[in-house]
Amino acid sequence: MTSVRKVAIVGGARIPFCRSNTAYAKLSNHQMLTAALNALVDKYDLAGKVVGEVAGGTVLKLNPQDTMTREAVLESKLANETPAYDVGQYCGTSLETVMLVANKIALGQIECGIAAGTDTTSDAPVGVNEGLRKIFMQVNQAKTGAERAKALAKIRPKHVVPNIPQNAEARTGKSMGQSCEDMAQAWGIAREDQDQLAYESHKKAAAAYDSGFFDDLVFPCNGVQRDNNLRPDSTLEKLATLKPVFSKSDAATLTAANSTPLTDGAAAVFLCSEDYAKKNKLPVLAYFVTGQTAAVDFVKGNESRDNFVRGAEGLLMAPAQAVPNMLDRMGLSFDDIDFFEIHEAFAAQVLCTLKAWEDPRFCKEYLGKDKPMGAVPREKLNVKGSSLAVGHPFGATGARIVANLAKILEENKGGRGLISICTAGGMGVAAIIERP
Repeated sequence: MTSVRKVAIVGGARIPFCRSNTAYAKLSNHQMLTAALNALVDKYDLAGKVVGEVAGGTVLKLNPQDTMTREAVLESKLANETPAYDVGQYCGTSLETVMLVANKIALGQIECGIAAGTDTTSDAPVGVNEGLRKIFMQVNQAKTGAERAKALAKIRPKHVVPNIPQNAEARTGKSMGQSCEDMAQAWGIAREDQDQLAYESHKKAAAAYDSGFFDDLVFPCNGVQRDNNLRPDSTLEKLATLKPVFSKSDAATLTAANSTPLTDGAAAVFLCSEDYAKKNKLPVLAYFVTGQTAAVDFVKGNESRDNFVRGAEGLLMAPAQAVPNMLDRMGLSFDDIDFFEIHEAFAAQVLCTLKAWEDPRFCKEYLGKDKPMGAVPREKLNVKGSSLAVGHPFGATGARIVANLAKILEENKGGRGLISICTAGGMGVAAIIERP
């Protein structure tokens, strides 16, 4: 029987993240992913080499890129013999790809692999509406020219209205922002606290750029040098002037500044066994330890008249359960974590999660604990900034965070880091990495 091996995180590379319809407006997911892969290949001298596998993914997949990751590999500097496949778990996509590659390395199925993700809302798929699709199917099935003409004659102006992707949950009809606003109201998250978190994210990320932290993590693409959502000059006074965007209620709190913008970008991480790292003289920044997923019944939460249930089972609350489940399985507590990376889809989501872990009722009813998980020390949270500052290309965020955290641990000369990512569909993905 094969013993479980340690999984080394060699490091990561990404292209700058850019607001939708700006610098990458004419780039596809395929092109951005190829750029991120090539940056990683150049960084670790992988050109022409066969990698065990590349796992990548995106949320907004544009046909005919049904095998997007494989096509990106074929266009990259990697050897064409490198296998690849696509993965999809909404915003947790590239953290899931990290877990998949890491598990295969741990079990000895491969010696090394690349986990990656990409997304663009500038080049989103636009489909024909259902009525027109059915007519086209009739045309395709027709046996004669007359039958085809008869089917085409059914087309009306309403049929040419395109099917544009919607940022809404099919089960509730609500956007992620509307759902998070519900959570903020249920948990009593103040607008001022959300703005403070956003402000700090920008300041930390700007300081990280100034210190050179991102010099070997972020590589130029399409003339862009750094994330173009970053606002080093942001002030709390400016943030306070913005109006809520997801609700017209006087109590609404979510704004464009304390919510992540639609973003384009791609990121990749190189993982391998210890033997592979030694043989190829590669650095080991940290080790992947474990991962965990969870899901909540956000449909019930959305329909509930109990405000607490709406908060506890809100669309983006699954990480609040995934993280404790993972820590319990590993026999760890918050005291054992040196750095917390909680994806900032919305400042309110982060604050709801933190508040849930401090709440006796939530911890009792949803986690089965006799006492709260406790508070996450703010000085350990997102120390280099996070999604509110750098942006959030859905499928790329997990890989970005893993690469960042591995470097943080390396610079810290040791420690343990925790990652928490909320996703659409009421799911959450979490992981632990460490450097002894």
